[in-house]
Order: sequence, then structure tokens, then C-alpha cells
Amino acid sequence: MLSRRSQIARLRAVALAALASYALPDGRLTFVTHGENTTFRHESAAGRFLVRVHRLQRHGQGVDAAAAIDSEISWLRAIRADTDLDVPEPLHTRDGDDTVVAAAAGESRVCSVLRWMDGRIYEESARPVHLRRLGEAMAVLHHQADVWTPPPGFVRIAWDHDTFFGDVMVYGDITAGECWRLLPAAVRARFESVAVRLADIMAADRDVGLIHADLHPGNAVFDGERVKLIDFDDCGTGPRLYELAVAVWEFRLRPDYPAYLAALQAGYLGRRTVDLTAIDDYIALRQVAFALWCVGMARVNPEFAARLDGSLRWSLAMLDACERR
Repeated sequence: MLSRRSQIARLRAVALAALASYALPDGRLTFVTHGENTTFRHESAAGRFLVRVHRLQRHGQGVDAAAAIDSEISWLRAIRADTDLDVPEPLHTRDGDDTVVAAAAGESRVCSVLRWMDGRIYEESARPVHLRRLGEAMAVLHHQADVWTPPPGFVRIAWDHDTFFGDVMVYGDITAGECWRLLPAAVRARFESVAVRLADIMAADRDVGLIHADLHPGNAVFDGERVKLIDFDDCGTGPRLYELAVAVWEFRLRPDYPAYLAALQAGYLGRRTVDLTAIDDYIALRQVAFALWCVGMARVNPEFAARLDGSLRWSLAMLDACERR
């Protein structure tokens, strides 16, 4: 495995190669994140933009990465046209495309560029008021998806039972099935019990549609009283209650968790109804998905490898809390 520094350096070269396809002046390229995708901020006289270098096989086995990212960008453009939600503005290439395949330093990746979203992220310090605003935006997002007709060729992840618990996804450089086999036996048994429990719950859930699928406070930028939604990389078709579960998932072990859940629900009910009966089941689902992703990412990213054991211990604590309700 290449060191983290070496991986970022190679992907920075790819980002620079991709920028040649965009009508942007020369500027400064600054590293932002290296996780699911690798991202950089480009600053120039034209403003600030987010350059995304997308991970290979991000959207599952056999899925055309460029088509999937083009579809994500189609939804972003529709949200911007149909609502007053603040979501990233995609930038076309010089040729009018939404994505470009760029190659450098022995890497070839699909890349895209979005206008930078200014504001503050309260991932470690969110208060209930932030969850209320997130709930309001989430309901508008789901309403837009309910009435929008995706264009031909639209392809995004189907967040169904098989995707969460089967061998559909590729995490890191291995399939989800291989991630299951790498789990410690005790952890795997607990995860399998969640899979059994969720089969009937998901089959009975009728509120399914396009979702962001990763809309926690770390993917919400606050600017005054407005909330801006970022990182639609996981978007696809799935249960709306899963969307709400993701928003409160990281608060579940806190003693003040009920205040965050109540705030999220209050915001959401301003536009759409929601039944929270199975919220803990969907939080458990999120925890399993997160842990499997960490197992795969630990194979290719030293930062994930260093914290994998802690992530699995946290997963068991989260499942305990969800089952005690």
C-alpha cells in the first residue's frame, strides 16, 4: 500500500490534469480530503471550486462511473432549478461535459468540478437547531425527488437490502462480500442479525425514493440561518427513514440524543410526514454499512487501517444501544 502522502500526491497530479479541461484560470490547488474520493480546492480569479477525483468502482460492481457521476450532477442541476435549496453548482468542461477522465502519475480517474460552498460545518459541535434546519432541507429534497422525472440513462445506487448486506458494492479494493469475510466472527454474527431484522422492515417500507444517503452534519454547510447540502456522492434510491437515521446516527450514544431526534423530526414535518418507529433499526443499518466500508477502505488507505479496530468496537456499542430501545 502506498503511503497516504504518496496517494494524495498522485491524485493531485490527476486533479491538475483534469483542470486543463475546464475554462478556469491558473490558480492554487489545496488538498481537502482523502477518503471515498480525493478532493482539492482550486482558487483563482474565477473563484473557488471543489475538484473531485472519484474512486474507482465507487458505485458498485459493473457500474459505469462516468454515467453514475453524470447522473448525480443531473440531480444537482434539477434541485437547483426546482427548489431554493443550496446545493453545489456543477461546472461544465470546455466541451460541455459534466465529467472528464484524467490521467497522470499512473492513475486514470473520472473527475468533476463543483463551485465551492462557503459557510461552517458543525460536524463535531452541531446543536439541535442545526438538525432542525437539516430536517427542513431534507424534506424539501425528498419532495423535489418525488415530483422530478430523472432523464434517460439516469443510474445511481439502489440502496436496498441486497446493496447494504450483499455483494453489490466495492469498498476500497475489495467487494462487500470480502469485507464480510474479513470481519471478526463476533462482529459478523451481530451484523448478520441486523441483516435478518432489516429484511422484513425494508420490504414493508413504502416511503422509498431518491435520497442523499449521507446527509449527516458533516455534509451540511451552515451560512447564517441557511443550510447548504454537499457531497451527494452516495445519492441513490433508498428508504427516506434511512436518510433521517443517517442525520442522527452519530448522536445515538449521547445522553441528549432525544433532543437531536426531536429537532430533526420537527424540521422534517414542516413539509413531509415521517414515522420514526423503525429509526433505531435504520441507525443499526447505517452502522453496519459504515463498518463494512471501513473494512474495505482500510485495505487502501492507511488512515482507515489505523482506526479500524476502534470503528468495529464503536459499531458493537451502537448496535447495543439500538437494540435496548
